Amino acid sequence: MTHKIGRTVAESQPHWPPAPQRPQGAPNILVILFDDVGFSDFGCYGSPIATPAIDAVAGRGLRYTGFHTTAMCSTTRAALLTGRNHHSVGVGCLANFDSGYPGYRGKIAREAGTIAEMLRPHGYRNYMLGKWHVTPLTESGATGPFDGWPLGRGFDRYYGFMDAETDQYAPELVRDNTPVDPPVGAAGGFAAGYHLTADLVDQAIRYLADHVADNAATPWLTWLALGACHAPHQAPADLIAKYDAVFADGWDAERERRLARQIELGIVPAGTRLPARNDMVRAWAECSDGEKRLFTRLQAAYAAMLDHADQHIARLLGFLAAAGQLDDTLVVIMSDNGASQEGGPFGMVNAMGPYNLRRESIEEKIARIDDIGGPDTHSNFPLGWAMAANTPLRRYKQNTHGGGIRDPLVMAWSKGIAARGELRPQFCHASDLVPTLLDVVGVAPPRVINGVKQMPIEGTSFAPSLANPRARSKSKPQYFEMFGHRGLVQGGWKAVSFHPPGAPFDSDRWELYRLDRDFNEVDDLAAREPERLQAMIAEWWRQAERCKVLPLDDRFAPRFADNAKRFHGPRNRFVFHAGMGHVPTDVAPDVRNRTYTIEAEARIDGPATEGVLIAHGDMTGGYSLYVKDGRLCYDMNIGGEHHLVASDRPVPSGNRRLGVRMRRNQGRNLATLLIDGEAAGGFDTQHGFVSFISWSGLDIGRDRNSPVSHYEAPFAFTGTLRKVTVVMDDDQEIDAEKAAAAVLARE
Repeated sequence: MTHKIGRTVAESQPHWPPAPQRPQGAPNILVILFDDVGFSDFGCYGSPIATPAIDAVAGRGLRYTGFHTTAMCSTTRAALLTGRNHHSVGVGCLANFDSGYPGYRGKIAREAGTIAEMLRPHGYRNYMLGKWHVTPLTESGATGPFDGWPLGRGFDRYYGFMDAETDQYAPELVRDNTPVDPPVGAAGGFAAGYHLTADLVDQAIRYLADHVADNAATPWLTWLALGACHAPHQAPADLIAKYDAVFADGWDAERERRLARQIELGIVPAGTRLPARNDMVRAWAECSDGEKRLFTRLQAAYAAMLDHADQHIARLLGFLAAAGQLDDTLVVIMSDNGASQEGGPFGMVNAMGPYNLRRESIEEKIARIDDIGGPDTHSNFPLGWAMAANTPLRRYKQNTHGGGIRDPLVMAWSKGIAARGELRPQFCHASDLVPTLLDVVGVAPPRVINGVKQMPIEGTSFAPSLANPRARSKSKPQYFEMFGHRGLVQGGWKAVSFHPPGAPFDSDRWELYRLDRDFNEVDDLAAREPERLQAMIAEWWRQAERCKVLPLDDRFAPRFADNAKRFHGPRNRFVFHAGMGHVPTDVAPDVRNRTYTIEAEARIDGPATEGVLIAHGDMTGGYSLYVKDGRLCYDMNIGGEHHLVASDRPVPSGNRRLGVRMRRNQGRNLATLLIDGEAAGGFDTQHGFVSFISWSGLDIGRDRNSPVSHYEAPFAFTGTLRKVTVVMDDDQEIDAEKAAAAVLARE
């Protein structure tokens, strides 16, 4: 009955519109998304890494062996969240730049609603935790705009990080729409007890415990996007030590063992053979003894990070069981792309140095072997171990061969999936997840969201395969493109090309594989089936035009450089007043390779006054201006190498202007400390911020977590700080190629 409004209550009829109700039989949904985990890395896909919680989910549900992603993190997330192809929704490449073309905005279009926005009208409460990375990082500051943040795209609560990566001991955290400090004790060593994975799971349990306490009958979507196993590979020391012996035989032996295990499990067909090693990967036997120890420890850190994540997944699932929620929950566990090639041939202990042309020699790496995985490292494993992670597939993340785009997918739902421990070989894609979830829930995608007409769902539901192992794979063609690497899967066949950066696209060599007979793309049929190949290439171009892939663009450096120029424009002055919050790195002053002056207006109460005036970065790299032992200090930390100067005289009491002037001169950096505008010491070095400062942001009056210099964080300033001003000269000289490579390595 509709309401009636009369002159009095007696003449009126009240009406209460019904609240959205859970669709009949619809489950709660838990999505656990790993980062850069290879096809074979879960135990139930052939790995010796301990993942009993994930394996148990597989044992009470399904493992898919034909699940495909988009080769990179931002792009896969855009497809997973929207049910459309990533170029179609404006995230053709990374969220780090807007190329000026519809398919490359770096931000999900409003015409492409997220699964959270689609479920909200049906009563779902939506919780997002962890990595977002589908908002331009230049929109991650205090003024947003916030329409591309999780709460602007249908989630009710958010706790996580906006960038491609973050330090696991000292993360860049956001709660809802506000940067927040990590919990107390977050940094300072292995023994501090904090790790981001544990924190994210704690927060997930908090959200769900609150949900159950308030209204257990209300359905929920929880999207847990872990930092594991993206670099930096960081994990508890005891777990890292556990894996030294496991991987001591090297990547060649490990690939063989994994393939044998995969054949035994049915993950890959009998007769599958390993491809040749990827380019730039040496035979393990050719590595020196020191290299073997180093490479093994780098792999051990990666494995420990995955093991550690699995332990906390067990906690989350245990909570759901105790709360009576697990049987009503569809659990989805997957990775966003293949294992990463960004560690290069030798791996890295602290990548912040190489990003800024400070070479990290093999000898230095080996000398720091016991630091690997700790809070003052940015560790990444070498190509050989990434190759092993992707067993038995070719190439890596970024590439459109199997190693970049074929990933594990585990699903279970006690009340809705009858299968127990079964495999599903169907080809499916990241864009197919949303239509599958909508089918499971029993609702159609909305035509309009928040007044915006929606573009069609492009993915194909694979819900029939949840019950039917013989259900057909999607029939329509599925294209792939990343940095000019291209591919198309259709009717059991795959056409794929590897694109050397800068080469003419017309010169790319296309390969052809029959996936239903050649799981890992080792038998190229291009010469035997030229007509089929040409037809698939033509179809790729049709799909590219339809899905906004064009124009093809393999430029790394110019896109990054142009984006930075557009964002910063002519601005050369920043004023940070006392009381402000944390500033994310991408919206902080860009002091790379240029002349700049930092000046703090502060009151010094006496010789005991101390603390940080301004700090940008963390233990692995950055800069800090501070007062210690009565003297003004400036530290430019380049990959753990400290260029540190203390003033040649004490800082007098009273109101003071304390600063540093960094001047570029013939490729060198000349730092001069300033007390009330007068020189007070300095240094001269060839090192500097060539490509990158830090993925950690900026604060004034403290160094909030992982300390840039030789003090204990937060080392808050004990005097009175009024403001800090940063002025930059117009002499910046950025090597765009090196800067782009540094940013790409973050992804």
